[in-house]
Amino acid sequence: MISKKALQIPSFIVMDVMEKAAEMETRGENIIHLEVGEPDFDTPECVKEAAIKALRDGKTHYTHSQGLFELREAICEHYFEKYGIEISPDRVLVTSGTSPAMLLLFCVLLNPDDEIILPNPSYSCYSNVIEFVEGRPARIDVYEENGFQYLPEKIMDKITARTKGIIINSPSNPTGNLISPDTMNEIAQLELPVISDEIYHGLVYQNKEHTILEFTDRAFVLNGFSKLYAMTGWRLGYTIVPKEFARPMQKIHQNFFISANAFVQWAGIAALKETSDEITMMKKTYNKRRKFMISRLREIGFGITIDPTGAFYVLANAKAFSDDSYRFAYDILENAKVGVTPGVDFGSNGEGYIRFSYANSLENIEIAMDRIESYLQDKP
Repeated sequence: MISKKALQIPSFIVMDVMEKAAEMETRGENIIHLEVGEPDFDTPECVKEAAIKALRDGKTHYTHSQGLFELREAICEHYFEKYGIEISPDRVLVTSGTSPAMLLLFCVLLNPDDEIILPNPSYSCYSNVIEFVEGRPARIDVYEENGFQYLPEKIMDKITARTKGIIINSPSNPTGNLISPDTMNEIAQLELPVISDEIYHGLVYQNKEHTILEFTDRAFVLNGFSKLYAMTGWRLGYTIVPKEFARPMQKIHQNFFISANAFVQWAGIAALKETSDEITMMKKTYNKRRKFMISRLREIGFGITIDPTGAFYVLANAKAFSDDSYRFAYDILENAKVGVTPGVDFGSNGEGYIRFSYANSLENIEIAMDRIESYLQDKP
């Protein structure tokens, strides 16, 4: 008998779209992928060389369950150099990607029916994981005209005796927008733990990203190497937690995962210390794509009220074309041969929107925009 949890967990729709696109590619169809948030750049050479060296040096055994001390120390140095924040390595837990860190975090925060406040729309796995550990997502609708930003007074209205934390994500998936430092400070003053997903830090093209740790110590940071360092398949992430949560999370990690891959952790140190030139190049390239995609989407008829300035996403209003984003995304895939993500994947308030990723070449993005425009012009 299959468990209720397994039957009830929703699919991750963007992965369904990507896998459908892959099926079409096996039949010889040419698909342009704008659905998945995966850098198209190769991992920097210095990172690969560090992993190869670690393998040759026999660094293939279990590590400390919190992660290599050297990597945790490098993470602390990174946060000090970038934000001026002092963190001790005993507050860092290294995981095989950021998703396990999220699972561990909600395991230590939530008892059954406890609540986490999160924006609607937001990254779909937040709510899926919260519900999987028997918590409840408490969603707050955020809107295009405000740049999909939280209004702190709406958060206050949502707080109950069951509230155990507030999720922020800046730059955001799916919107690509940043939260202002004033809003972050207001959220930090609400005297609840803040869970800050900082996986897109570094990928900012205007203004500046801020870590929640600039405003409060009562916070949990989720971060990793997949996006900024083009290391999605390496599966390396981490969380920074208040000291009293470190040991409980470590124990769960010991039981479920033991430790992250040893040689990958050594590669992570190289990513933090040796990739500034590669990151600068990638950011310049993403920014060119961002500007082009925003312009073309507007020409085609999609709505973008406030230009996104971070990550590599545009959440565009598609209500002029369809009120069913799920069906519309699959229509685009089938007819225009372009993978995109339906806004409903990110919550009910994402309905009517389509997320486009510019983590693909400018040439492919140009072709994809032309294909979508042609499909919409011919659509009855």
